Amino acid sequence: MALEWYVLAVVVPVVLGAAPLMPPAPAPNVPRDGDGVIAPGARLEKLAGGFAFTEGPTSDAAGDVYFSDQPNDRIMRWSVDGTLSTFLQPAGRANGMYFDRKGNLLACADEKTELWAIAPDSRHTVLAKAFAGKPLNGPNDVWVRPDGALYFTDPFYKRDWWDYAARPQDSEQVYFLSADRRTLRRVTTDLDQPNGIIGTPDGKTLFVADIRAGKTYGFDIQPDGTLTNRRLRCELGSDGMTLDTEGNLYLTGKGVSVFGPDGTQIEHIDVPEAWTANVSFGGRDHQTLFITASTGLYAIRLRVRGANAAK
Repeated sequence: MALEWYVLAVVVPVVLGAAPLMPPAPAPNVPRDGDGVIAPGARLEKLAGGFAFTEGPTSDAAGDVYFSDQPNDRIMRWSVDGTLSTFLQPAGRANGMYFDRKGNLLACADEKTELWAIAPDSRHTVLAKAFAGKPLNGPNDVWVRPDGALYFTDPFYKRDWWDYAARPQDSEQVYFLSADRRTLRRVTTDLDQPNGIIGTPDGKTLFVADIRAGKTYGFDIQPDGTLTNRRLRCELGSDGMTLDTEGNLYLTGKGVSVFGPDGTQIEHIDVPEAWTANVSFGGRDHQTLFITASTGLYAIRLRVRGANAAK
């Protein structure tokens, strides 16, 4: 998640220390208007605007969608009845977020490079902030597996609110935190810059977008949290991502690109913003795709349901 939010407004954003990210245009045979994942007749709708940079959408069990306006240090809530409100401010510069099955909002709070669990009453607990005696680079995106253990990405994007310019960790990788919160383990070693992350609802497969490398990988999840059998899912990196019940993977950047289980692009959703940061299913039936893109919150009705609908 969260590429640099202080991006150029009229060009594709640039990651510090990397070449411009140029997601490919949708393939000419990509289905549209109900032939792919979009519901027949559905069109993209702008729900709200005027934000500094939106990120981290995730849905609770009721279908309300929470997302962050990171530069303004707040978490917003879009309710199923169409009401926008502020859930928490200040919010630790929250970035990627995900609800656990107990109703806690897990948030990558990179103001102090921490991972938070925010209770329904808005009080937070710090779950992780350091590894091997050094601060984390900046937790960016998080996914919770069915047993309560979780994975998060830890890339390094220099923030204006930090007083240092070098990354604290020796690399940018993916971490596992056990359900009892006692074991924090680095579970990748050779990624360039992991960003978006999502897993399957059975807890068996993890997808990680290596945004700097321009690739998204799948891994087999082991009971102890380790990852095995890395394989290429598609030749595209992503800021944030989500998964539907048919196994289609939704990647972000320039709009939303949808890839089927075989790695073939099956859909592209154009979004009229400079950068599309993240996506999540929400609504009462978890069949609406919510999209955070630069200054706006968007939604589009799909024919498929989100795989990880909160219960």
